[in-house]
Amino acid sequence: MPNDPVPGLLAHACQILEAQFALPEWAPVPMPDEDAMAEVLRDTAVRLGDNYPYFHPLYAGQMLKPPHPVARAAYALAMKINPNNHARDGGRASSEMEIEAVAELARMFGWSEFLGHLTSSGTLANLEALWIAGKIAPAKRIVGSEQAHYTHQRISGVLKLDYGAVAADQHGRMSIEALEVELKKGDVGTVVVTLGTTALGAVDPLHEILQLREKHGFRIHVDGAYGGYFRLIPNALDENARLAFAAISEADSIVIDPHKHGLQPYGCGCVLFRDSAVGRFYKHESPYTYFTSKKLHLGEISLECSRAGAAAVALWATQRLLPLTEGGVFADGLARGRAAAIELDRRIREEPAGKRYFEPLRLGPPELDIVVWKVAAANPAGASQAAQNIFTACARRNLHLALVQLPQSWFESGDRASTETAGENVTCLRSVLMKPEHEAWLGKIWDELSAACAELGG
Repeated sequence: MPNDPVPGLLAHACQILEAQFALPEWAPVPMPDEDAMAEVLRDTAVRLGDNYPYFHPLYAGQMLKPPHPVARAAYALAMKINPNNHARDGGRASSEMEIEAVAELARMFGWSEFLGHLTSSGTLANLEALWIAGKIAPAKRIVGSEQAHYTHQRISGVLKLDYGAVAADQHGRMSIEALEVELKKGDVGTVVVTLGTTALGAVDPLHEILQLREKHGFRIHVDGAYGGYFRLIPNALDENARLAFAAISEADSIVIDPHKHGLQPYGCGCVLFRDSAVGRFYKHESPYTYFTSKKLHLGEISLECSRAGAAAVALWATQRLLPLTEGGVFADGLARGRAAAIELDRRIREEPAGKRYFEPLRLGPPELDIVVWKVAAANPAGASQAAQNIFTACARRNLHLALVQLPQSWFESGDRASTETAGENVTCLRSVLMKPEHEAWLGKIWDELSAACAELGG
């Protein structure tokens, strides 16, 4: 691994923190000696070696991105105190830092007036958004694309809300025609719009769905857990994605996960509501919590109670170093990952016709930074097995990809598919190129992928 600046930076920051507490000398409960702790940490490091190298550019599989060094250092610094952002007396400084950090996220989406907070995950953030949706329209259904994250259906079940899946088109986006069929039934209260689906990185056409809202009347919840930060690079996006992200300020609620593209440790999600009046649904009494300050306690607008104040500190520090602005260093990192995805897709599409080993998606280049491709084969079963073989062969070469199942009809061979196979799913190779370093490493990634195929006789 490259030299890690965190230990040195953290040691200096710890001295500054400790100097601010002028307290009498005290003797903590005796701890195990340093030799014993060193042995345990050695064993811990050995156990952690049984992981994929998520931090390296050759890890190009799932949505796993290393935290920025300043985020790791700030998180560790906060753990000297271990604040709890449920109530002010559990995290005075970290509560203020959370409020400031969340306000910057909201500004990225064009909101200055809002209600929002961090959560321990995108799942919890989406749960809160759908919980509010159910409070506002208790007898109405929630609908989302069949390519939306599976947690929306599961969350709706937990909340005892009816949920319906809307068909996706061959771009992997929610079909406007299929959505309008559901809306005409008159019982839809909330539409979940995904700006960056997990499987494909597809961007639902929010700008078109907003036109339907004027006609049918419903809430719009944007799940931007993965894709939300792409709002910062509109000029690097194709038309549909650019228009969708430009319209995001018109949503009723938004979820984003700073622990994905936001360079944060797990878990750090965020939920935002355009109408701060939804805070009335969170109102509750506590005989022991909310008396240390007249300022808002974050536990008063959150379903979660104890929440890691360290997550807020890490996010605040990262955004102070790398502001969420178009054209800034943070945005440039997003653009580099997207450029890598476009380049990988181009190489797949430009394989010589007579020697083509892969098949790209018919829908065209990726909308964000996820690339999906199929192995050319006589049928979906053969393509699926070949994808699994390549996945394993790449891992032996330290190139780590991912697998995903998508409709056979979404690929170029879908035009030639038989009646028996046209409706089948096929296992494909998938790569999330979300690290800025992926742009410089794309050539190496392609070389290792090609070598793995050659090893298998492709």
